[in-house]
Amino acid sequence: MFNQLRMVFVALALVVAPVTVTAQGTQITFGGLKHDASQPVELSSDSLQINQTNGSAVFTGNVVIGQGTMRLSANHVVVEYAAGDSNRRISKMHATGSVVLVNGAEAAEASEAVYSIDNGNIVMTGNVILTQGQSALSSNRMVVNLKTGQATLEGRVKTILQTGNN
Repeated sequence: MFNQLRMVFVALALVVAPVTVTAQGTQITFGGLKHDASQPVELSSDSLQINQTNGSAVFTGNVVIGQGTMRLSANHVVVEYAAGDSNRRISKMHATGSVVLVNGAEAAEASEAVYSIDNGNIVMTGNVILTQGQSALSSNRMVVNLKTGQATLEGRVKTILQTGNN
């Protein structure tokens, strides 16, 4: 009888309250769309330093990067250009400090993010929080594949799922 009551209580708790699930790795969709990494990249910031020696540009202060419908903001972004490319094609961007990535109706926050343009991946690390509508996920690391629209969360994943009754 006690076990039956306990099962009923657990079932009621799952229906009435948000559900928290933890896992070591979780795969989800991000932005509900595939992203075209060949689109132009727009950057704006309070200041810019260009280093001709190592082929990089450093954007600081209120940095906003836009590519199609995707937006990334941060305090500091280092842009690396493809080696030996006379067209100065961007190969990678490394964002740090209050990083926020928005794609479609979803947003992710982290301490830092590296966007590799060639393979279409964004790797976010450090207290990653992803919001999708009323649901939220957190982890230590998230890899977003912009070609497929999939994201993988790794490192003590915590999920809060809204039941729709609240």
